[in-house]
Amino acid sequence: MIDKNTNEIVAVGRRKRATARVRIKPGTGKFVVNGKEVRDYLERDVLVTLANLPFEATGTSGTFDVRALCAGGGISGQAGALRLGIARALLENDKNVQAALRSAGLLTRDAREVERKKYGQPGARKRFQFSKR
Repeated sequence: MIDKNTNEIVAVGRRKRATARVRIKPGTGKFVVNGKEVRDYLERDVLVTLANLPFEATGTSGTFDVRALCAGGGISGQAGALRLGIARALLENDKNVQAALRSAGLLTRDAREVERKKYGQPGARKRFQFSKR
């Protein structure tokens, strides 16, 4: 979807409990998440690389400015949400990159969620120690 006011391409990515609302527009490669530079926000280089994967797969590194708002989950889930949001935005911008994004597995939402804790148990699957007597 293209925002009429700012002329930016808008997309949403999700991972675990995290949500990222991503806006991209042609530019110099500036990457801002929640008002901070991406390296300052995600802190670990592995997560920054994960968030930049769609640009690497399509060969568009440094050609788009990214502005994103992340909420929920932890920074690992937010990095995954950013990755999906950027991939969707790039697809919205140019339909010809779909094959590259799909083959890299960047357009599939990772559906794994944390299983809920059950009552009378210490966790989702863990049980209290059984005592016969």
